[in-house]
Amino acid sequence: MSKQNLKLWQFIGFAFTSLIGTLLHFLYTWTGEAVWSAPFSAVNESIWEHMKLIFVPMFIFAIIEKKYLNEKYDCFWKIKLKGILLALLLIPVIYYAYNGAFGKSPDWFNIAIFFITAAIVYIYETRLFGENIYCKNSTAPIIILCIIALLFVIFTFTPPHIPLFADPATGLYGIEI
Repeated sequence: MSKQNLKLWQFIGFAFTSLIGTLLHFLYTWTGEAVWSAPFSAVNESIWEHMKLIFVPMFIFAIIEKKYLNEKYDCFWKIKLKGILLALLLIPVIYYAYNGAFGKSPDWFNIAIFFITAAIVYIYETRLFGENIYCKNSTAPIIILCIIALLFVIFTFTPPHIPLFADPATGLYGIEI
């Protein structure tokens, strides 16, 4: 696969993540708060739920992209794990840094955090793919990503009562079933 092809795939990943993440932000409300939509859509405005909005489309796109980049990149899942972990770190770090420095962040900035994070992560992954270092195939990154996915499901319904999981507008945590 050429470098241009890789960049195109990563741009498509950014677009996919941006579009699907945005749609997932509203899905729970659009479905009348259907429980089936809660594990992969935002159920409130907490930082945790916004982290879910970037995780879900990035993980889905990685599964799709893997089919096409399979033979070329030995470290595919390790790179995707690093990218997703970076995304899950950047969202709360940027949000809490801004709010700690300037007080409550405006809605437009909270929205921008998502898109800025997605752009940074796909650029980072593209750089890592460009290095194309050899590594042993391992199932560990896939297992870790599946554990993270499971945590998003569990903490949607039974979140810890810490600020990361609290809806800043209502003070509520997760949803009750």
